[in-house]
Amino acid sequence: MFKETINKRIEVTGRMYLSYFGIRVTDLDRSLRFYTELFGLKEVARGDRTQVGGGRYVLLRDQKSGQKLELNWYPEGSSYDVPYSPGEGLDHIAFRVNDATETLKELIAKGVEAVELLPPLREGRAATYSFKLAYVKDPDGNWIELLEHSEPITASIPEGY
Repeated sequence: MFKETINKRIEVTGRMYLSYFGIRVTDLDRSLRFYTELFGLKEVARGDRTQVGGGRYVLLRDQKSGQKLELNWYPEGSSYDVPYSPGEGLDHIAFRVNDATETLKELIAKGVEAVELLPPLREGRAATYSFKLAYVKDPDGNWIELLEHSEPITASIPEGY
């Protein structure tokens, strides 16, 4: 059974890729400002599906990595408007930064809430690189990781973190 599953996955690998991830937000305009003004994401699409029982959405894209984030808001009465719980299974969103400590200070100065980490979790070493971490919360309480990697950010999109 396991081998069959792997073979099926390998067969479709060339035909699929991660396109984007979406998060539910409680205030679309507030979250849009947060992700565009503080993290530099650019709006690439938006839509309104409230007339057919859905909500409103805005698709954002990071110019450097090409990663996309969809912000989704659902009006009262929509079947998708369920009680909000931060994260709802989403662990965190990671942004690669040149200096985690400095970026954290800048975001705190702009009113963003920091997440306290135990000192051993703030930095570490993987097989081929070292890293430093900091976390903040978006307006709905979702955690955002600020990842400082020992390899500098370059013009090309990295294969790994």
